Amino acid sequence: MTTTDSATPTGTSARPEAQRRVLTVLVTSQILSGAGLAAGVTVGALLAQDMLGSTDLAGLPSALFTAGSALAAVAVGRISQIRGRRPGLAMGYLTGAVGSAGVIAAAVADNPVLLFIALFVYGAGTATNLQARYAGADLAVPAHRARAVSTVLVATTLGGVVGPNLAAPTGTLAGTLGIPTLAGPFLLSGTAYALAALVLAVWLRPDPLLLARRLDREQRTEAPPAEAAADAGPDLAPARRPRLMLGALTMILTQLVMVAIMTMTPVHMHDHGHGTAASGLVIAIHVGAMYLPSPLTGWLVDRYGRTVIAVASGLTLLAAGITAAVAPAESVGLLALALALLGLGWNLGLVSGTAMITDAVPLATRAKTQGLVDVSIAIAGATGGLSSGLVVAAAGYPVLALTGGVLALAVLPAVAATASSR
Repeated sequence: MTTTDSATPTGTSARPEAQRRVLTVLVTSQILSGAGLAAGVTVGALLAQDMLGSTDLAGLPSALFTAGSALAAVAVGRISQIRGRRPGLAMGYLTGAVGSAGVIAAAVADNPVLLFIALFVYGAGTATNLQARYAGADLAVPAHRARAVSTVLVATTLGGVVGPNLAAPTGTLAGTLGIPTLAGPFLLSGTAYALAALVLAVWLRPDPLLLARRLDREQRTEAPPAEAAADAGPDLAPARRPRLMLGALTMILTQLVMVAIMTMTPVHMHDHGHGTAASGLVIAIHVGAMYLPSPLTGWLVDRYGRTVIAVASGLTLLAAGITAAVAPAESVGLLALALALLGLGWNLGLVSGTAMITDAVPLATRAKTQGLVDVSIAIAGATGGLSSGLVVAAAGYPVLALTGGVLALAVLPAVAATASSR
């Protein structure tokens, strides 16, 4: 077993073996990070509402850790571009663990300012969790890229489903330690993120991006001069730009709609008498729907094409918004269905959009470009999270849900415009 990137055998025969090892390590880290991500999402808005005594800014925690993920996406992308995926991803998860500790400290001190700063730092875990999907595709052949992405995403399911359901037990544990109950899930988040960082730092060898670059260089040196020159340039070919833009837009729309509706659902349930366990169950179902369908989604994207599944994403998010808007507040079942559709629509958009981005961007600039795309995704999520509380305060949860569903349909004209530009 190799311990360094340079020790990997040369030639394309190294690719399948290295890809299997990379996916194994990524799956392990994603299980851990999924628990860290979902646990914080479950109670972040409730913790802010409890401190501020108002729902007007209940969407601010989601906006802050999503905005924090934007900055982290740039950092993780640039570190990965220069030094490889391993140091970039490990540093991102470690930063998320620091943010979790800060949230706990803010809750103990009852300090909203410290809470908001800590949530911003905590967002690094969210960015890193998403950036890991790109690492799964670095060594994958084009025909299997979506399936490689989906393998990494589905690994988040186990931790993502378990995390929210531990909200009540971790709250009890926090109480025994003298920590406010709502801060309990961040104990789990901090531990999970730290362990994910350790797994990647120790075992993500060979580094998938560095190995992919080396194999690509070797392949080009063996290719005819004309083909090597055509593939060597780092600039994005004009024919690829529409795919890059469509992939980014698909993921931006799905993130904005998903974060807005997801953020305010626990608050909506809390305001109508549901406890933490009920909202935790709904979020667990949502997170499961975000990641569990990934193997099927990856197969569909590779089989039927990126744009077909992007259109399916918009239609599914519309169905989610309508279901959430008409669901009675006392119906946990219908809200769970709406959030399941919301997660599925997000999954369809993320896998198809990621495949478009990876197809369009050459290895020479891949990590940097992927990081910049994820910044846009994070900003969209921050916008959705921040505006969601204001919309609910002004017009109610059903209006928020329906508006989000309709907004998701913007992917349809984008697909049509891309098709006409070819």
